[in-house]
Amino acid sequence: MRRATLLIISAVALAGISMVPAVAAGNTDTRVSVGSPLTPFSQNKQNEPTIAHDALHPNILVAGSNDEIDMEPCNSGADNTCPFTPGVGSSGVYFSFNGGSSWHQPTYTGLTARNCPDTPGPDAGCTPTVGPIGTLPWYYENGLVSDGDPAVSIGPTPGANGFHWSNGERLYYANLTSNLPSSPAFKGFEAIAVSRTDHIRAAAAGGVAGKNAWRPPVVISRQSSTTFSDKEQIWADNASSSRFFGNVYVCWASFRGQEKGNAAPAPLQVAVSRDGGNTWTLRQVSPAANNAQVNPADGCTIRTDSAGNAYVFGVGTSSSRGHQAFELMSVSTNGGRTWSRARPVVGPVTQPGVTDPVQGRPVIDGVAGARSDLAPAPSVDIANGAPTGADATNRIVMAYVSGGLAHPHVEFTESTSQGRSWTPPRSINPARDRGLYAAPAISPNGTDVYVVYNAFTTPFRTNTTAPRRLVGVVMHADSSASPSASTGGFATLHRSRPGDARGSSANALDSEFLGDYVYATATRTYGAAVWNDTRNAADCPAIDAYRMALVNGDSSASPPAVEQKCPKTFGNSDIFGGSYLDPTP
Repeated sequence: MRRATLLIISAVALAGISMVPAVAAGNTDTRVSVGSPLTPFSQNKQNEPTIAHDALHPNILVAGSNDEIDMEPCNSGADNTCPFTPGVGSSGVYFSFNGGSSWHQPTYTGLTARNCPDTPGPDAGCTPTVGPIGTLPWYYENGLVSDGDPAVSIGPTPGANGFHWSNGERLYYANLTSNLPSSPAFKGFEAIAVSRTDHIRAAAAGGVAGKNAWRPPVVISRQSSTTFSDKEQIWADNASSSRFFGNVYVCWASFRGQEKGNAAPAPLQVAVSRDGGNTWTLRQVSPAANNAQVNPADGCTIRTDSAGNAYVFGVGTSSSRGHQAFELMSVSTNGGRTWSRARPVVGPVTQPGVTDPVQGRPVIDGVAGARSDLAPAPSVDIANGAPTGADATNRIVMAYVSGGLAHPHVEFTESTSQGRSWTPPRSINPARDRGLYAAPAISPNGTDVYVVYNAFTTPFRTNTTAPRRLVGVVMHADSSASPSASTGGFATLHRSRPGDARGSSANALDSEFLGDYVYATATRTYGAAVWNDTRNAADCPAIDAYRMALVNGDSSASPPAVEQKCPKTFGNSDIFGGSYLDPTP
Protein backbone atom coordinates (compact mmCIF):
# COMPACT_ATOMS: atom_id res chain seq x y z
CA MET A 1 0.00 0.00 0.00
CA ARG A 2 2.75 2.44 0.93
CA ARG A 3 4.79 1.63 -2.18
CA ALA A 4 1.79 2.07 -4.46
CA THR A 5 1.01 5.42 -2.88
CA LEU A 6 4.58 6.60 -3.40
CA LEU A 7 4.45 5.61 -7.08
CA ILE A 8 1.25 7.59 -7.60
CA ILE A 9 2.67 10.63 -5.87
CA SER A 10 5.87 10.37 -7.89
CA ALA A 11 3.87 10.31 -11.12
CA VAL A 12 1.94 13.39 -10.07
CA ALA A 13 5.12 15.15 -9.03
CA LEU A 14 6.93 14.31 -12.26
CA ALA A 15 3.94 15.57 -14.24
CA GLY A 16 4.25 18.82 -12.33
CA ILE A 17 7.97 19.23 -12.92
CA SER A 18 7.60 18.59 -16.64
CA MET A 19 5.66 21.82 -17.00
CA VAL A 20 7.87 24.51 -18.56
CA PRO A 21 6.89 27.94 -17.20
CA ALA A 22 6.32 30.96 -19.39
CA VAL A 23 9.78 32.39 -18.73
CA ALA A 24 10.40 35.54 -20.76
CA ALA A 25 12.86 35.14 -23.61
CA GLY A 26 16.10 37.09 -23.64
CA ASN A 27 18.01 38.76 -20.85
CA THR A 28 15.15 40.62 -19.20
CA ASP A 29 14.05 41.55 -15.73
CA THR A 30 10.85 42.77 -14.14
CA ARG A 31 9.80 44.67 -11.05
CA VAL A 32 8.71 42.28 -8.31
CA SER A 33 7.51 44.89 -5.78
CA VAL A 34 4.73 45.95 -8.15
CA GLY A 35 2.46 47.39 -5.46
CA SER A 36 5.02 49.96 -4.38
CA PRO A 37 4.28 53.62 -5.21
CA LEU A 38 6.95 55.73 -6.88
CA THR A 39 6.58 58.33 -4.13
CA PRO A 40 6.61 59.40 -1.29
CA PHE A 41 9.47 58.12 0.84
CA SER A 42 9.38 55.80 2.70
CA GLN A 43 6.33 54.13 1.15
CA ASN A 44 8.46 53.60 -1.98
CA LYS A 45 11.20 51.65 -0.17
CA GLN A 46 11.87 47.89 -0.45
CA ASN A 47 14.97 45.77 0.22
CA GLU A 48 16.22 42.36 1.40
CA PRO A 49 14.39 40.19 -1.15
CA THR A 50 13.79 36.45 -0.83
CA ILE A 51 12.26 33.94 -3.26
CA ALA A 52 11.13 30.29 -3.39
CA HIS A 53 9.48 28.04 -5.97
CA ASP A 54 6.90 25.29 -5.57
CA ALA A 55 8.70 21.99 -6.21
CA LEU A 56 5.45 20.35 -7.34
CA HIS A 57 4.43 23.21 -9.65
CA PRO A 58 7.66 25.01 -10.60
CA ASN A 59 5.86 27.84 -12.42
CA ILE A 60 4.70 29.13 -9.00
CA LEU A 61 7.07 31.58 -7.31
CA VAL A 62 6.68 33.47 -4.04
CA ALA A 63 8.87 36.39 -3.00
CA GLY A 64 9.12 38.63 0.04
CA SER A 65 10.96 41.79 1.05
CA ASN A 66 11.14 44.54 3.61
CA ASP A 67 8.36 46.75 2.25
CA GLU A 68 7.35 50.12 3.74
CA ILE A 69 4.32 50.57 1.51
CA ASP A 70 2.08 51.09 4.57
CA MET A 71 4.26 53.59 6.45
CA GLU A 72 3.41 57.28 6.95
CA PRO A 73 4.79 59.85 4.47
CA CYS A 74 7.59 62.13 5.64
CA ASN A 75 5.25 65.16 5.71
CA SER A 76 3.15 63.50 8.40
CA GLY A 77 4.53 65.07 11.58
CA ALA A 78 7.86 66.88 11.23
CA ASP A 79 8.66 67.23 7.52
CA ASN A 80 12.33 66.30 7.95
CA THR A 81 11.68 62.97 9.68
CA CYS A 82 10.58 59.73 7.97
CA PRO A 83 10.02 57.29 10.83
CA PHE A 84 8.76 53.74 10.92
CA THR A 85 5.14 54.18 12.01
CA PRO A 86 4.60 52.36 15.33
CA GLY A 87 2.42 49.29 14.88
CA VAL A 88 2.58 49.20 11.06
CA GLY A 89 4.04 46.10 9.41
CA SER A 90 6.77 45.88 6.78
CA SER A 91 6.82 42.28 5.46
CA GLY A 92 5.80 42.42 1.80
CA VAL A 93 4.73 39.35 -0.16
CA TYR A 94 4.51 38.85 -3.94
CA PHE A 95 3.29 36.01 -6.18
CA SER A 96 3.99 34.81 -9.71
CA PHE A 97 2.18 31.98 -11.48
CA ASN A 98 4.10 32.16 -14.76
CA GLY A 99 7.65 31.47 -13.64
CA GLY A 100 8.45 35.08 -12.78
CA SER A 101 7.41 36.74 -16.04
CA SER A 102 5.01 38.92 -14.05
CA TRP A 103 4.25 39.49 -10.38
CA HIS A 104 1.28 40.43 -8.20
CA GLN A 105 1.21 42.02 -4.75
CA PRO A 106 -2.07 41.36 -2.92
CA THR A 107 -3.88 43.87 -0.72
CA TYR A 108 -5.26 42.76 2.64
CA THR A 109 -6.52 44.72 5.67
CA GLY A 110 -4.60 45.60 8.83
CA LEU A 111 -3.08 48.56 10.60
CA THR A 112 -1.93 51.11 8.03
CA ALA A 113 -0.56 54.63 7.84
CA ARG A 114 -0.59 55.01 4.06
CA ASN A 115 -3.50 57.46 4.32
CA CYS A 116 -1.95 59.69 7.00
CA PRO A 117 -1.71 63.45 6.23
CA ASP A 118 0.83 64.32 3.55
CA THR A 119 0.76 68.10 3.71
CA PRO A 120 3.84 70.30 4.33
CA GLY A 121 4.21 72.16 7.57
CA PRO A 122 3.37 71.45 11.20
CA ASP A 123 0.56 68.98 11.81
CA ALA A 124 -0.65 66.53 14.39
CA GLY A 125 1.25 63.63 12.87
CA CYS A 126 -0.04 60.20 12.03
CA THR A 127 -2.62 57.98 13.71
CA PRO A 128 -2.67 54.58 11.99
CA THR A 129 -6.05 53.10 11.20
CA VAL A 130 -7.36 49.75 10.02
CA GLY A 131 -7.35 49.77 6.25
CA PRO A 132 -5.63 48.36 3.15
CA ILE A 133 -2.13 46.89 3.60
CA GLY A 134 0.38 45.44 1.15
CA THR A 135 2.10 43.33 3.81
CA LEU A 136 1.37 40.10 5.69
CA PRO A 137 -2.08 39.92 7.31
CA TRP A 138 -3.19 38.89 10.81
CA TYR A 139 -0.35 40.57 12.72
CA TYR A 140 -2.23 43.58 14.06
CA GLU A 141 -5.18 41.38 15.03
CA ASN A 142 -2.82 39.24 17.14
CA GLY A 143 -1.01 42.10 18.88
CA LEU A 144 2.04 41.83 16.60
CA VAL A 145 3.88 43.85 13.96
CA SER A 146 5.53 42.18 10.94
CA ASP A 147 9.06 43.61 10.86
CA GLY A 148 10.66 42.28 7.71
CA ASP A 149 13.82 40.17 7.30
CA PRO A 150 11.67 37.90 5.12
CA ALA A 151 12.26 34.22 4.37
CA VAL A 152 9.93 31.95 2.36
CA SER A 153 9.73 28.22 1.64
CA ILE A 154 7.13 25.82 0.22
CA GLY A 155 6.67 22.26 1.42
CA PRO A 156 3.97 19.57 1.61
CA THR A 157 0.74 20.02 3.52
CA PRO A 158 0.14 17.64 6.44
CA GLY A 159 -3.02 15.55 6.48
CA ALA A 160 -4.55 12.53 8.14
CA ASN A 161 -1.99 10.41 6.30
CA GLY A 162 0.94 12.58 7.39
CA PHE A 163 2.94 14.66 4.94
CA HIS A 164 2.13 13.84 1.32
CA TRP A 165 2.22 15.94 -1.82
CA SER A 166 -1.29 14.67 -2.52
CA ASN A 167 -2.44 16.89 0.36
CA GLY A 168 -1.22 19.99 -1.47
CA GLU A 169 1.46 22.57 -0.73
CA ARG A 170 2.01 24.81 2.29
CA LEU A 171 3.76 28.19 1.99
CA TYR A 172 5.77 29.31 5.02
CA TYR A 173 6.81 32.94 5.53
CA ALA A 174 9.19 33.67 8.43
CA ASN A 175 10.01 37.19 9.55
CA LEU A 176 10.92 39.36 12.49
CA THR A 177 8.05 40.55 14.61
CA SER A 178 7.63 43.13 17.35
CA ASN A 179 4.83 43.95 19.74
CA LEU A 180 2.08 46.41 19.12
CA PRO A 181 2.92 49.37 21.39
CA SER A 182 -0.32 48.99 23.32
CA SER A 183 -0.41 45.22 23.84
CA PRO A 184 2.87 43.33 24.31
CA ALA A 185 2.46 39.70 23.26
CA PHE A 186 6.00 38.53 24.11
CA LYS A 187 9.12 39.67 25.94
CA GLY A 188 12.08 41.40 24.35
CA PHE A 189 12.69 43.59 21.33
CA GLU A 190 12.22 41.34 18.28
CA ALA A 191 10.94 37.78 17.93
CA ILE A 192 10.68 35.32 15.04
CA ALA A 193 7.21 34.55 13.69
CA VAL A 194 5.98 32.22 10.95
CA SER A 195 2.90 32.73 8.77
CA ARG A 196 1.40 29.90 6.67
CA THR A 197 -1.09 29.26 3.92
CA ASP A 198 -2.26 26.10 2.15
CA HIS A 199 -4.08 28.15 -0.49
CA ILE A 200 -1.40 30.01 -2.42
CA ARG A 201 -3.62 31.21 -5.26
CA ALA A 202 -6.29 32.42 -2.86
CA ALA A 203 -3.70 34.24 -0.74
CA ALA A 204 -2.31 35.88 -3.87
CA ALA A 205 -5.74 37.22 -4.83
CA GLY A 206 -5.93 39.37 -1.69
CA GLY A 207 -9.15 40.77 -0.28
CA VAL A 208 -11.13 39.10 2.48
CA ALA A 209 -10.76 35.61 1.00
CA GLY A 210 -7.06 36.14 0.50
CA LYS A 211 -6.60 37.27 4.07
CA ASN A 212 -8.55 34.29 5.34
CA ALA A 213 -6.28 31.98 3.32
CA TRP A 214 -3.47 32.81 5.77
CA ARG A 215 -3.22 31.29 9.24
CA PRO A 216 -2.41 33.62 12.15
CA PRO A 217 1.35 34.02 12.76
CA VAL A 218 3.06 31.76 15.32
CA VAL A 219 5.87 33.23 17.45
CA ILE A 220 8.57 30.53 17.58
CA SER A 221 11.57 32.14 19.31
CA ARG A 222 12.26 31.90 23.03
CA GLN A 223 12.25 35.46 24.36
CA SER A 224 13.47 37.28 27.46
CA SER A 225 13.20 40.97 28.29
CA THR A 226 16.55 41.64 26.54
CA THR A 227 16.27 39.35 23.48
CA PHE A 228 16.61 40.61 19.93
CA SER A 229 16.07 37.67 17.56
CA ASP A 230 17.48 38.49 14.12
CA LYS A 231 18.33 37.36 10.59
CA GLU A 232 16.24 34.21 10.33
CA GLN A 233 15.96 31.82 7.38
CA ILE A 234 13.39 29.05 6.81
CA TRP A 235 13.37 25.76 4.92
CA ALA A 236 10.69 23.09 4.45
CA ASP A 237 12.01 19.57 3.74
CA ASN A 238 10.41 19.10 0.31
CA ALA A 239 11.85 15.78 -0.96
CA SER A 240 9.50 12.87 -0.28
CA SER A 241 12.51 10.52 -0.16
CA SER A 242 13.57 12.19 3.10
CA ARG A 243 13.17 10.41 6.41
CA PHE A 244 11.81 13.69 7.75
CA PHE A 245 9.76 14.82 4.77
CA GLY A 246 7.64 17.83 5.76
CA ASN A 247 9.82 19.01 8.64
CA VAL A 248 10.24 22.80 8.72
CA TYR A 249 13.43 24.43 10.03
CA VAL A 250 14.12 28.04 11.00
CA CYS A 251 17.53 29.37 12.04
CA TRP A 252 18.38 32.76 13.53
CA ALA A 253 20.79 34.63 15.80
CA SER A 254 19.49 35.30 19.30
CA PHE A 255 21.10 38.52 20.54
CA ARG A 256 20.70 38.51 24.31
CA GLY A 257 22.08 41.87 25.41
CA GLN A 258 20.36 44.37 23.15
CA GLU A 259 19.61 46.78 25.98
CA LYS A 260 23.35 47.03 26.73
CA GLY A 261 24.13 48.33 23.25
CA ASN A 262 26.42 45.47 22.19
CA ALA A 263 23.90 42.69 21.53
CA ALA A 264 26.18 40.06 23.12
CA PRO A 265 26.10 37.11 23.63
CA ALA A 266 24.39 35.77 20.49
CA PRO A 267 24.03 32.00 20.01
CA LEU A 268 22.64 30.54 16.80
CA GLN A 269 19.21 28.96 17.30
CA VAL A 270 17.35 26.39 15.19
CA ALA A 271 13.65 25.61 15.59
CA VAL A 272 12.01 22.60 13.95
CA SER A 273 8.33 21.86 13.43
CA ARG A 274 7.10 18.36 12.68
CA ASP A 275 3.40 19.23 12.41
CA GLY A 276 3.33 21.88 9.70
CA GLY A 277 4.23 24.86 11.85
CA ASN A 278 1.76 24.49 14.71
CA THR A 279 4.38 23.68 17.34
CA TRP A 280 8.15 24.15 17.39
CA THR A 281 11.12 22.65 19.24
CA LEU A 282 14.19 24.85 19.81
CA ARG A 283 17.84 23.89 19.89
CA GLN A 284 20.88 26.11 20.50
CA VAL A 285 23.46 25.23 17.85
CA SER A 286 26.41 27.46 18.76
CA PRO A 287 27.78 28.63 22.11
CA ALA A 288 26.52 31.89 23.61
CA ALA A 289 29.80 33.55 22.75
CA ASN A 290 30.92 37.00 23.81
CA ASN A 291 31.19 39.21 20.73
CA ALA A 292 34.29 40.90 22.14
CA GLN A 293 36.16 37.57 22.14
CA VAL A 294 34.54 35.24 19.61
CA ASN A 295 31.96 36.19 17.01
CA PRO A 296 29.24 33.52 17.01
CA ALA A 297 27.63 32.32 13.81
CA ASP A 298 25.41 34.93 12.17
CA GLY A 299 23.69 35.37 8.81
CA CYS A 300 22.47 31.78 8.84
CA THR A 301 20.96 29.66 6.09
CA ILE A 302 19.45 26.17 6.34
CA ARG A 303 18.75 23.31 3.89
CA THR A 304 18.07 19.54 3.74
CA ASP A 305 19.29 16.80 1.42
CA SER A 306 17.28 13.96 -0.12
CA ALA A 307 17.82 11.70 2.90
CA GLY A 308 16.62 14.35 5.36
CA ASN A 309 19.96 15.42 6.76
CA ALA A 310 19.68 19.09 7.77
CA TYR A 311 22.52 21.59 7.38
CA VAL A 312 22.75 25.02 8.99
CA PHE A 313 25.45 27.51 8.01
CA GLY A 314 26.62 30.86 9.36
CA VAL A 315 29.66 33.11 9.38
CA GLY A 316 31.68 33.45 12.58
CA THR A 317 35.17 33.34 14.02
CA SER A 318 37.06 30.22 14.99
CA SER A 319 39.18 30.33 18.16
CA SER A 320 41.14 27.29 16.97
CA ARG A 321 42.18 29.16 13.83
CA GLY A 322 43.42 32.44 15.20
CA HIS A 323 39.98 34.02 15.62
CA GLN A 324 39.67 34.42 11.86
CA ALA A 325 36.21 34.36 10.27
CA PHE A 326 35.02 31.18 8.54
CA GLU A 327 31.85 29.79 7.06
CA LEU A 328 30.60 27.42 9.77
CA MET A 329 28.41 24.33 9.35
CA SER A 330 26.38 22.22 11.76
CA VAL A 331 24.49 19.06 10.74
CA SER A 332 21.52 17.13 12.10
CA THR A 333 20.90 13.54 11.01
CA ASN A 334 17.83 13.00 13.19
CA GLY A 335 15.36 15.62 12.06
CA GLY A 336 16.70 18.50 14.12
CA ARG A 337 16.64 16.77 17.50
CA THR A 338 20.41 17.18 17.91
CA TRP A 339 23.06 19.06 15.96
CA SER A 340 26.76 18.54 15.49
CA ARG A 341 29.18 21.10 16.83
CA ALA A 342 29.61 23.94 14.32
CA ARG A 343 32.91 23.60 12.48
CA PRO A 344 34.71 25.76 9.93
CA VAL A 345 34.27 24.48 6.38
CA VAL A 346 35.35 27.39 4.16
CA GLY A 347 37.60 30.34 4.78
CA PRO A 348 39.03 32.40 6.15
CA VAL A 349 36.73 35.12 4.84
CA THR A 350 37.29 38.84 5.15
CA GLN A 351 34.79 41.60 5.76
CA PRO A 352 34.56 43.77 2.63
CA GLY A 353 34.38 47.50 3.22
CA VAL A 354 35.46 49.86 5.96
CA THR A 355 33.77 51.17 9.08
CA ASP A 356 31.63 54.17 8.23
CA PRO A 357 31.99 57.21 10.53
CA VAL A 358 28.24 57.86 10.37
CA GLN A 359 26.86 54.38 11.03
CA GLY A 360 29.77 52.72 12.83
CA ARG A 361 29.21 49.74 10.51
CA PRO A 362 31.06 48.43 7.45
CA VAL A 363 30.16 50.05 4.13
CA ILE A 364 31.32 49.04 0.69
CA ASP A 365 30.41 51.82 -1.75
CA GLY A 366 31.37 54.99 0.12
CA VAL A 367 30.89 57.10 3.22
CA ALA A 368 27.31 57.10 4.55
CA GLY A 369 26.83 54.20 2.15
CA ALA A 370 25.21 50.79 2.00
CA ARG A 371 26.14 48.60 4.95
CA SER A 372 27.98 45.37 4.24
CA ASP A 373 27.86 43.64 7.64
CA LEU A 374 26.57 40.33 6.29
CA ALA A 375 28.28 40.33 2.90
CA PRO A 376 30.47 37.37 4.03
CA ALA A 377 27.44 35.41 5.32
CA PRO A 378 27.01 32.12 3.41
CA SER A 379 24.01 31.53 1.18
CA VAL A 380 23.56 27.83 0.39
CA ASP A 381 21.44 25.46 -1.69
CA ILE A 382 21.33 21.66 -2.06
CA ALA A 383 20.31 19.52 -5.07
CA ASN A 384 17.88 17.34 -3.08
CA GLY A 385 15.80 16.08 -6.01
CA ALA A 386 12.53 17.65 -4.84
CA PRO A 387 9.70 16.85 -5.04
CA THR A 388 10.50 13.10 -5.00
CA GLY A 389 14.24 13.01 -4.35
CA ALA A 390 14.63 10.45 -7.13
CA ASP A 391 17.31 12.28 -9.12
CA ALA A 392 19.09 14.01 -6.23
CA THR A 393 22.84 14.50 -6.34
CA ASN A 394 22.88 16.27 -2.94
CA ARG A 395 25.51 18.63 -4.27
CA ILE A 396 25.86 21.61 -1.91
CA VAL A 397 26.66 25.03 -3.36
CA MET A 398 27.66 28.16 -1.43
CA ALA A 399 28.18 31.80 -2.38
CA TYR A 400 29.28 34.81 -0.34
CA VAL A 401 31.24 38.05 -0.70
CA SER A 402 34.76 38.43 0.67
CA GLY A 403 37.81 40.56 0.06
CA GLY A 404 39.25 43.96 0.85
CA LEU A 405 37.88 47.37 0.08
CA ALA A 406 39.53 47.66 -3.34
CA HIS A 407 37.90 44.57 -4.83
CA PRO A 408 35.25 42.74 -2.82
CA HIS A 409 34.45 39.66 -4.87
CA VAL A 410 31.73 37.01 -5.11
CA GLU A 411 33.11 33.64 -3.99
CA PHE A 412 31.69 30.25 -4.97
CA THR A 413 32.44 26.85 -3.48
CA GLU A 414 30.74 23.46 -3.44
CA SER A 415 30.70 20.06 -1.76
CA THR A 416 29.79 16.64 -3.15
CA SER A 417 30.52 14.84 0.12
CA GLN A 418 27.73 16.10 2.42
CA GLY A 419 29.90 18.98 3.54
CA ARG A 420 32.92 16.93 4.62
CA SER A 421 35.12 18.57 1.99
CA TRP A 422 34.76 21.66 -0.19
CA THR A 423 36.34 22.92 -3.38
CA PRO A 424 38.72 25.88 -3.02
CA PRO A 425 36.61 29.08 -3.17
CA ARG A 426 36.87 30.87 -6.49
CA SER A 427 35.90 34.37 -7.54
CA ILE A 428 33.17 34.32 -10.20
CA ASN A 429 32.38 38.00 -10.83
CA PRO A 430 34.00 40.14 -13.52
CA ALA A 431 36.73 42.44 -12.23
CA ARG A 432 34.61 45.55 -12.76
CA ASP A 433 32.07 44.38 -10.16
CA ARG A 434 32.60 45.09 -6.46
CA GLY A 435 30.32 42.50 -4.87
CA LEU A 436 27.86 43.35 -2.09
CA TYR A 437 25.54 40.37 -1.51
CA ALA A 438 25.32 37.00 -3.29
CA ALA A 439 23.17 33.86 -3.30
CA PRO A 440 23.29 30.57 -5.25
CA ALA A 441 20.59 28.16 -6.37
CA ILE A 442 21.06 24.67 -7.79
CA SER A 443 18.56 22.68 -9.83
CA PRO A 444 17.03 19.76 -7.90
CA ASN A 445 18.98 17.27 -10.05
CA GLY A 446 22.26 19.15 -9.61
CA THR A 447 22.91 19.92 -13.28
CA ASP A 448 22.69 23.73 -13.20
CA VAL A 449 23.82 26.43 -10.80
CA TYR A 450 22.61 30.04 -10.77
CA VAL A 451 24.16 32.83 -8.72
CA VAL A 452 22.64 36.27 -8.18
CA TYR A 453 24.53 39.18 -6.69
CA ASN A 454 24.36 42.92 -6.15
CA ALA A 455 27.52 44.83 -6.98
CA PHE A 456 28.88 48.35 -7.35
CA THR A 457 30.71 49.26 -10.54
CA THR A 458 32.20 52.46 -9.11
CA PRO A 459 35.13 52.75 -6.68
CA PHE A 460 34.73 53.53 -2.99
CA ARG A 461 33.60 57.15 -2.62
CA THR A 462 34.98 59.48 0.04
CA ASN A 463 32.35 62.06 -0.91
CA THR A 464 28.59 62.04 -1.46
CA THR A 465 28.63 64.00 -4.72
CA ALA A 466 29.80 61.25 -7.08
CA PRO A 467 27.39 58.53 -8.31
CA ARG A 468 27.50 55.02 -6.87
CA ARG A 469 26.39 52.62 -9.58
CA LEU A 470 24.53 49.55 -8.34
CA VAL A 471 23.66 46.55 -10.54
CA GLY A 472 22.02 43.16 -10.13
CA VAL A 473 23.73 40.26 -11.91
CA VAL A 474 22.64 36.68 -12.60
CA MET A 475 25.17 34.02 -13.63
CA HIS A 476 24.94 30.35 -14.64
CA ALA A 477 27.21 27.32 -14.76
CA ASP A 478 26.67 23.67 -15.64
CA SER A 479 27.76 21.17 -13.02
CA SER A 480 30.35 19.93 -15.50
CA ALA A 481 31.73 23.42 -16.24
CA SER A 482 35.45 23.78 -15.62
CA PRO A 483 36.54 26.96 -13.83
CA SER A 484 38.17 29.67 -15.90
CA ALA A 485 40.55 32.33 -14.66
CA SER A 486 38.03 35.18 -14.93
CA THR A 487 34.60 33.93 -13.85
CA GLY A 488 35.18 30.48 -12.37
CA GLY A 489 33.20 28.60 -15.02
CA PHE A 490 30.17 30.92 -14.78
CA ALA A 491 28.62 32.86 -17.65
CA THR A 492 26.53 36.00 -17.23
CA LEU A 493 22.83 35.58 -18.00
CA HIS A 494 21.76 39.11 -17.07
CA ARG A 495 23.02 42.48 -15.90
CA SER A 496 20.40 44.91 -14.69
CA ARG A 497 20.15 48.53 -15.64
CA PRO A 498 22.35 50.42 -13.14
CA GLY A 499 20.98 52.76 -10.50
CA ASP A 500 22.53 55.24 -8.10
CA ALA A 501 22.56 53.84 -4.55
CA ARG A 502 22.65 57.37 -3.12
CA GLY A 503 18.94 57.48 -3.98
CA SER A 504 18.26 54.77 -1.38
CA SER A 505 17.90 55.73 2.25
CA ALA A 506 17.63 54.62 5.82
CA ASN A 507 14.53 56.05 7.50
CA ALA A 508 16.85 58.22 9.59
CA LEU A 509 18.08 59.76 6.30
CA ASP A 510 21.73 59.64 7.43
CA SER A 511 22.84 56.87 5.06
CA GLU A 512 21.88 54.62 2.17
CA PHE A 513 20.01 51.39 2.83
CA LEU A 514 19.92 48.18 0.74
CA GLY A 515 19.42 45.62 3.48
CA ASP A 516 21.53 42.50 3.94
CA TYR A 517 20.86 39.93 1.21
CA VAL A 518 19.59 38.81 -2.21
CA TYR A 519 18.13 35.43 -3.15
CA ALA A 520 17.71 32.83 -5.91
CA THR A 521 15.86 29.57 -6.58
CA ALA A 522 16.26 26.95 -9.32
CA THR A 523 14.03 24.38 -11.03
CA ARG A 524 15.04 21.74 -13.56
CA THR A 525 14.39 24.11 -16.46
CA TYR A 526 15.09 27.63 -15.21
CA GLY A 527 16.54 29.74 -12.43
CA ALA A 528 14.88 32.76 -10.81
CA ALA A 529 16.54 35.53 -8.84
CA VAL A 530 15.64 38.72 -6.96
CA TRP A 531 17.89 41.65 -6.07
CA ASN A 532 17.93 45.18 -4.65
CA ASP A 533 17.53 47.78 -7.39
CA THR A 534 17.84 51.59 -7.43
CA ARG A 535 17.26 52.35 -11.12
CA ASN A 536 14.08 54.27 -10.21
CA ALA A 537 15.59 56.09 -7.23
CA ALA A 538 16.58 59.75 -7.62
CA ASP A 539 19.62 61.21 -5.92
CA CYS A 540 18.86 64.16 -3.61
CA PRO A 541 21.62 66.80 -3.36
CA ALA A 542 20.14 68.16 -0.12
CA ILE A 543 20.41 64.69 1.44
CA ASP A 544 23.94 64.27 0.04
CA ALA A 545 24.98 67.50 1.76
CA TYR A 546 23.39 66.43 5.04
CA ARG A 547 25.13 63.05 4.97
CA MET A 548 28.48 64.63 4.17
CA ALA A 549 28.06 67.03 7.09
CA LEU A 550 27.61 63.99 9.36
CA VAL A 551 30.70 62.37 7.85
CA ASN A 552 32.64 65.54 8.69
CA GLY A 553 31.46 65.40 12.30
CA ASP A 554 28.94 68.26 12.20
CA SER A 555 26.67 67.32 15.09
CA SER A 556 24.48 70.37 14.44
CA ALA A 557 23.45 69.21 10.97
CA SER A 558 19.77 68.44 10.51
CA PRO A 559 18.10 66.60 7.63
CA PRO A 560 16.14 68.51 4.98
CA ALA A 561 12.39 68.31 4.51
CA VAL A 562 12.48 65.36 2.15
CA GLU A 563 9.29 65.85 0.18
CA GLN A 564 10.00 69.54 -0.36
CA LYS A 565 13.77 69.46 -0.96
CA CYS A 566 14.24 66.16 -2.83
CA PRO A 567 13.08 64.77 -6.18
CA LYS A 568 9.80 62.92 -5.87
CA THR A 569 11.36 59.48 -6.37
CA PHE A 570 14.10 59.87 -3.77
CA GLY A 571 14.28 56.68 -1.70
CA ASN A 572 12.51 54.60 -4.34
CA SER A 573 14.49 51.36 -4.00
CA ASP A 574 12.76 48.40 -5.62
CA ILE A 575 12.94 44.64 -5.80
CA PHE A 576 13.65 43.50 -9.34
CA GLY A 577 14.00 39.95 -10.50
CA GLY A 578 14.23 37.69 -13.50
CA SER A 579 13.72 34.11 -14.64
CA TYR A 580 16.23 32.52 -17.02
CA LEU A 581 15.88 29.28 -18.94
CA ASP A 582 18.75 26.84 -18.68
CA PRO A 583 21.02 28.08 -21.50
CA THR A 584 22.55 24.63 -22.01
CA PRO A 585 19.68 22.13 -21.68
